Amino acid sequence: MATIPITKRGADKLKVELHRLKTVDRPWVIGAIAEARAQGDLSENAEYEAAKDRQGFIEGRIQEVEGKLSAAQIIDPSTLDASGRVVFGATVELEDEDSGQKVKYQIVGEDEADLKLGLINIGSPIARALIGKEVGDSAEVVAPGGTRHYEIVAVHYI
Repeated sequence: MATIPITKRGADKLKVELHRLKTVDRPWVIGAIAEARAQGDLSENAEYEAAKDRQGFIEGRIQEVEGKLSAAQIIDPSTLDASGRVVFGATVELEDEDSGQKVKYQIVGEDEADLKLGLINIGSPIARALIGKEVGDSAEVVAPGGTRHYEIVAVHYI
């Protein structure tokens, strides 16, 4: 299985979710199944079916998170020294060459991406256009909304 890049913060978030799934959600759903079984006839018991469905979801998510953590290549951006180049984990300040609007993004893994927080997926068009560039370089981003041109103003490893 190929390694999946993830920041330390993203790995910690997955570990917290896994702990919650195993210690809170799994025991709760087992209790719900036991309670539904105690009600008698399982063939027409909607609570039992809902609990079994929930159990399947929880077990599937546990396997998914464990798989991601086992394949994770955890990267701490504060320890990076890429000599000003844009790499995974870097925080990049950009200026739109057309409008002059400034934006700041951190390039992160798929599970931790959240555009509202300025966290963009390594596989997104803008991240792919930025990787390997340096301060002062121009990046052309081909996105569904059209082509945009950004100048890289600063690169930080925080």
